[in-house]
Amino acid sequence: MTSRGFARFTFSIAATFAVAGLFASPALTQDHAHGSSAQNALVKVVREITEPYKNVAAAEAAGYALAFGCVSGPDAGAMGLHYVNMPLVLDGEINATRPEIVLYEPVGNGQVRLVGADYLVFADAWDKTHSAAPELMGQKFQQFEAPNRFGLPRFYTLHVWAWKNNPTGTFVNWHSNISCDAFSGPTQ
Repeated sequence: MTSRGFARFTFSIAATFAVAGLFASPALTQDHAHGSSAQNALVKVVREITEPYKNVAAAEAAGYALAFGCVSGPDAGAMGLHYVNMPLVLDGEINATRPEIVLYEPVGNGQVRLVGADYLVFADAWDKTHSAAPELMGQKFQQFEAPNRFGLPRFYTLHVWAWKNNPTGTFVNWHSNISCDAFSGPTQ
């Protein structure tokens, strides 16, 4: 085969894969997009624990309440709606099976979609009994200094985007594919 023939062959193979990608099943694409994070033990725990909270009324019945409105990112993306369980926040502990916050995305008409969980502990309480920042199942927490936009004292946090793939990472604070545009305030 000549180099020109090889180039045509290579181009036709690449074009075939590109066209095939256009017709890939969305379900397959979603599974592939999660890649190794779908296999992550913490993601599995979060999915198991938060499954009942796909209906926000179940989260509210379990002691979670909307706080902070809808949290938008500084440039792109958002954290969405934080349903906070204050007794869990105030206990000063981190437990994979008891997330302090359940995260939702507003989808319009007062409806929300479960997207993940957020583990949060106040830094002063944690630092009194630990020599390092919290870590949960291999994932390190981020620290938010005070003062902050939430009006909270300094705290450690770990977001787990278990129900919606985040192109920038499963354990980052901001989700690049979540928006607060559909949120118009709590419904009563």
